[in-house]
Amino acid sequence: MKAYTVKKYSKKDALQLVDVAVPSVKENDVLVEIHASGLNLLDSKIKTGEFKLILPYKFPIILGHDVAGVVVKVGKNVKKFKVGDEVYSRVSDFRIGTLAEFIAIDEQDAAMKPKNISMEEAASIPLVALTAWQALIEKGNLKKGQKIFIQAGSGGVGTIAIQLAKHLGATVATTASEKSFEFLKKLGADVLIDYKTQNFESLLKDYDLVLNSQDTKTLEKSLNILKTQGKAISISGPPTADLAIETGAPWFVKIILNLISSSIRKKAKKQNVDYTFLFMRADGGQLSQITKLIESGIIKPVVDKVFPFEQTNEALTYVESGRAKGKVVVRVK
Repeated sequence: MKAYTVKKYSKKDALQLVDVAVPSVKENDVLVEIHASGLNLLDSKIKTGEFKLILPYKFPIILGHDVAGVVVKVGKNVKKFKVGDEVYSRVSDFRIGTLAEFIAIDEQDAAMKPKNISMEEAASIPLVALTAWQALIEKGNLKKGQKIFIQAGSGGVGTIAIQLAKHLGATVATTASEKSFEFLKKLGADVLIDYKTQNFESLLKDYDLVLNSQDTKTLEKSLNILKTQGKAISISGPPTADLAIETGAPWFVKIILNLISSSIRKKAKKQNVDYTFLFMRADGGQLSQITKLIESGIIKPVVDKVFPFEQTNEALTYVESGRAKGKVVVRVK
């Protein structure tokens, strides 16, 4: 099969299109013929080695975390799926590789594709929707009547998080450029802040939850808008020692992450707010819940551009540019 691989950590090297063997199918796996693959900044960060302490991949790596496609083979213990099922998934860490023609996925990480959207739209959903779900519902416990600040509302996570927060009954504030305001209002944003001309920290106060996707400086400012006992959940760092425990990283990684996150944790403690780092995980059960929200029209996928498989490198460059409104998808089949 054709697949895009990287042979070493690099900021400059392009992905290489090569021929590799079709993955073998373990007893709990489904083999999926890939129709579309969603791209994420995480793919770029793995390529450059940003997560090598926590996710020490062995080379060569086939990149890609998001997939939509059709089941063509099932392992002997598979109960949830059969050949011919249309599925989608954010595959597990260390089992990535959706920038290819086939992938083997543990059935626990997959869900039936929503019937009312295309393969390309489905491939745009898993990582960002699971991130939003795990941040707002699992860690944030966001409730009706609460207020949430979602940074970078027009990004992949932002577009889904706004819709999910509105479904949960929250008031949503977000940052974007003014040209995106109308689009974000339609998604459900209540308070729109132009990050180019306005300072969110002087406009927002007494918020229950912040979803941080920006740099540490922005995160520090975000602590100031939270009410006492409010929560700041960051998907862009700094990671805490909990991540080392969750990923089974060596003991010294826990110490390193403790040091990296000590400043923000102290600032959060001083202001009597909670700081959590979220490194989202694959979860087919949660994805099935998200499928219901998509099929009922509560959450709509937001796809900026679809690139053909041959232009995967251009697609990744576009993701890295930060200009995408919503998600970037590669059409494989």
